[in-house]
Amino acid sequence: MGPVELRDIEIFLTLAEELHFGRTAERLHVSVARVSQAIKKQERAIGAELFARNSRSVRLTALGEQLRDDLRQVYQGLTQTLDRARLAARGKTGTLRVSLFPANVQELRRYWETFRARHPQWELRLRRSAYRDPFAQLRDGETDILVTWLPVEEPDLTVGPLLFAEPRVLAVAGDHVLTRRSSVSLEAVGDFRHVAAESVPGYWLDHYVPEITPGGRAIDRTAIVDGIEDTFMATAMGEAVALFPAHVSRYYPRPDITYLPVKDMDALPYGPVWRSDAENDMIRAFARVVRDLGPLPG
Repeated sequence: MGPVELRDIEIFLTLAEELHFGRTAERLHVSVARVSQAIKKQERAIGAELFARNSRSVRLTALGEQLRDDLRQVYQGLTQTLDRARLAARGKTGTLRVSLFPANVQELRRYWETFRARHPQWELRLRRSAYRDPFAQLRDGETDILVTWLPVEEPDLTVGPLLFAEPRVLAVAGDHVLTRRSSVSLEAVGDFRHVAAESVPGYWLDHYVPEITPGGRAIDRTAIVDGIEDTFMATAMGEAVALFPAHVSRYYPRPDITYLPVKDMDALPYGPVWRSDAENDMIRAFARVVRDLGPLPG
């Protein structure tokens, strides 16, 4: 294989995870054409296809899977080495990577600012979390802390202190029949198809959107989405409804979506989660900041 830029490897590994050219481009802040160019360049250098793709799907070939597995650790090691060099040049000794499900990053600002003020020797890096297989990013070493809704009952993960808990809203299309109401019950959700993500623990999804209504009817959770934009698309087109924590209505006001308060669901708690065997001084320091400041006011 001829010389390949580090950015091309990053594009390959991201596409191998997302299996979608548009989402890969959005995540890496490049054009779809740039993603396609990088993959074609690598396939020419290798002499075989890495992805089987058509108008409806993208999947890794057997060779692509092998290359992904071989490159992942090498890439992580190389980027971590470069990061350490950059940090050392700025007087920093480490980076705490925090991946977030909630969108209210600004409202959580006091935690980020306090951590940075107390620990100027460490970098704090924030990013939005992918929907698919959410705990894999902790187990693969791609992030140090995941901020997510609770409970999390994974035996290899530690749950930190509560960050906030919020009431729920139901997102529906702007012309949906439910928009005639000022609020809804969970029972009403059973009348409609709801969004869901693939490769997530059942108990964890159940806490976000239950399997059954209080009256015992099944909730149809078959509208599979890969991210918040997919969720908004399915909702705005009337294909599904979507339960959210209330802050989503503040951060994502949209002309094609109406948010209705859900009057009979408990507040959804969020907190930091990390891999128990990877706990370090930075993770403990962040957890201490959260404990010291306490959760956001309800």
